[in-house]
Amino acid sequence: QVQLVESGGDLVQAGGSLRLSCVASRTLRFVIGNMGWYRQAPGKQRELVATITRGGTTNYADSVKGRFTISRDSAKDTMYLQMTNLKPEDTAVYYCNAKRYLSSAESFWGQGTQVTVSS
Repeated sequence: QVQLVESGGDLVQAGGSLRLSCVASRTLRFVIGNMGWYRQAPGKQRELVATITRGGTTNYADSVKGRFTISRDSAKDTMYLQMTNLKPEDTAVYYCNAKRYLSSAESFWGQGTQVTVSS
């Protein structure tokens, strides 16, 4: 099993930057595979923001390409999301997701961290 804890959400003005962190606490036998950031704005469905594989291959939603950067430090079991040039439409609860290595059906979520971008 793995538990995920996000942090770094805040209120920021448009054009500003934030760095989100997701720390994974896992049992020794749990190997983390792909990880990702998702977000959910009020009244909207949860959507993918960015994903990263164990090998470091990244994928981004079109809406954040060129502004957000996902990364992970496997030695620290930590994933990051560097967000720059934030826009009001980035306002949402951001969730960390991790999948068990070689078993993408096993998917785990954090509790979320609020990002609010004021215009």
